[in-house]
Amino acid sequence: MSKKIRRAGLGIVYLAVLGALGYTALVQYDVHKSYPQAIQPETGEALQAQIKRGEYVARLSDCTACHTAHGGQPFAGGYKLETPFGNILSSNITSDKETGIGNWTQEQFDRAVRHGIGSHGHLYAAMPYNAYAKLTDQDLTDLWTYIRTIPAVKNKVLENQLPFPFNQRWTLAGWNLMFFRDRVFEPDISHSAQLNRGQYLVDGPGHCASCHTAKNFLGGDSSAYLQGGTLEGWHAPDITPNPYTGLGSWSKEDIVNYLRSGTNRMAASSGPMTEAIENSTQHMTQSDLEAIAHYLKSLPASVAIRPAAINSSDTAMVVGKKVFESQCNACHVSDGSGIRNMIPTLAKNPQINAEDPSSLLNVVLNGSEGPFTHANPTSAGMPDFAWKLSDSNIADVMTYVRNSWGNAAPAVSTSDVASARKDMNARPWLGESNNK
Repeated sequence: MSKKIRRAGLGIVYLAVLGALGYTALVQYDVHKSYPQAIQPETGEALQAQIKRGEYVARLSDCTACHTAHGGQPFAGGYKLETPFGNILSSNITSDKETGIGNWTQEQFDRAVRHGIGSHGHLYAAMPYNAYAKLTDQDLTDLWTYIRTIPAVKNKVLENQLPFPFNQRWTLAGWNLMFFRDRVFEPDISHSAQLNRGQYLVDGPGHCASCHTAKNFLGGDSSAYLQGGTLEGWHAPDITPNPYTGLGSWSKEDIVNYLRSGTNRMAASSGPMTEAIENSTQHMTQSDLEAIAHYLKSLPASVAIRPAAINSSDTAMVVGKKVFESQCNACHVSDGSGIRNMIPTLAKNPQINAEDPSSLLNVVLNGSEGPFTHANPTSAGMPDFAWKLSDSNIADVMTYVRNSWGNAAPAVSTSDVASARKDMNARPWLGESNNK
């Protein structure tokens, strides 16, 4: 089914469901509701300390990743977010008074960040206000104090580029009625301070569920909390302690190392996670990284069960092994173990075992570069193979990798690769097959 037909069908359902709910919600809720500020910005010497704290909250929240266009000025907006409903451009949040938020008050900032209501109405959930709603009053005030110090950049952004009916912001009142919980994080007194801090970081400023929780057809979070999701051609893996598809085989130290450097003994980041590590997690304190690791390891594991591996005598496995030996062996090693803290291991890697092969397809077709971090300044990269391998070669080698060295995952078909090559704008294949 073409994207246009699929989007048109989705639009009809969207308008019917959210239109009815949106009307109800608009009757019940006032978009001009007042949000009195419990904490005001500091003055004098205390102000500099608050600005520093606010900069850290901005790092935790990864504001720069979405509010900075590729090659653009920091926080000046224009970053394109691709959604199933169309494209959205991020807003300019610098202090420019004409094209940014230089004329905003702290209350207006709060309304946008924690309540999803901007100067022109309801915000789209591409802005994770459903997570930022959990920000404490202190963190919100600190963040606002820092944001006001960002130099003004004149950059007018046409944020809403969605087709009808998705460009009707009033329908988002219906979305909020179903999926938005407007509540500040409340620590559980039965949990340790570290566990509460970890949950706050994961569910609040870190907004991990935005990528790692699957979305329903209306864009709301499914009930499969942190069990993996697919966005913009990348699969964010299960980060529960599932031993097969999740972090069950990762220690807390592994999680900390990954978030701090972009790599560990098991994996290396790619795609959007690389941006998150470069812009956000590498700047977190050791105690905050440990709190995140502690919380993730405390979660109940997802119920994903390891399937039976494809037999090594299967044609795809035989051909895939030959392709691997000629194209992949030099870096990833014949047993899939890779090079510790540089080339990720392929053996028993949760991303390899994920049912959805989107991220692997993206990396193989387009290549990938790991993050450049203080802990790992010489990041390794993965070359693209779109030009070098045919669709059938890529399907076979991915099937082989996903079912060798203890891995077990569904086969990747030639049509899967062909579709990904088109959707991901990968280069065409230029050479002969490499299955000899």
